[in-house]
Amino acid sequence: MGKIVDLYKNNKTVFSCEIYPPKKEEEFNNIHEKLTRLAEIGPDFVSVTYGAGGSNAGKAIDIADFAKNKAKLEVLSHITSVGFNKEKLLEGLKKFNEIGIENVLVLRGDRPKTMTDEEYNSRDFQHANEMAEFIRNNGLDFSIAGACYPHKHPEAVSEDDDIRNTKKKVTSGCEFLISQLFFDNDYFLRLQENLRKLDVNVPISAGIMPITSAKQLGTTVTLSGTTVPEKLSDLISKHGDNPEEMRKYGIEYAIRQSEDLIKRGVDGIHLYIMNKPELAREIFQALGH
Repeated sequence: MGKIVDLYKNNKTVFSCEIYPPKKEEEFNNIHEKLTRLAEIGPDFVSVTYGAGGSNAGKAIDIADFAKNKAKLEVLSHITSVGFNKEKLLEGLKKFNEIGIENVLVLRGDRPKTMTDEEYNSRDFQHANEMAEFIRNNGLDFSIAGACYPHKHPEAVSEDDDIRNTKKKVTSGCEFLISQLFFDNDYFLRLQENLRKLDVNVPISAGIMPITSAKQLGTTVTLSGTTVPEKLSDLISKHGDNPEEMRKYGIEYAIRQSEDLIKRGVDGIHLYIMNKPELAREIFQALGH
């Protein structure tokens, strides 16, 4: 058992990756095998996501339980403000306590399609920082993480406004941050610099997604709002029609991105691996982890 924030105190790059509960029931058991394979790779921690509005909350808890207690991985469990009122949050955190989870990532989360305007506007937690503050004020012993956005949050009025909102998460109780994915390191480094200027000095892990197919890139850009640098665009144009080549060069791009960030002293590398442990193995091995 341990607090993830302490991993950043060892003056070495923290390596982590994200797992999400499968949408199809028949794929659920397969996730246990993938977590076992991830444990062999040895990330410093794994994050376990929720669906929109906590739609797969039960599965997320089961996966977190298996990861923590069977695979012996350190776990960061996502909690979303659209998925919890105060009562449900306390209930969910109690369950985390029972299975030994000590780390949570607070997120606003996506609005479920079935949620009415009245339900959305009257929820207990409008933003992630309010959840962090609630956890802290209730004396709950969790290490809390927050999200940050190299390209600013899609709904933020401006980049400066987004930076101020990120600082709110930290002053409310977030002890470390994990960035949304990006493909141009300059955006992450600028975000990091702007946060430091506001005296936000918590560790920040850089979110890296290896693009292994042309279709994946289109979906990723649409969902995340990130931009595609010319080098990656050229790579897609050249190898997008050849699945094996696209996979090879997409992984190489992610490795080069990570190597550059590590040379610049990044606190951590967080891989969005789309539930594919082999991607984490190839990238982490190349980075010497």
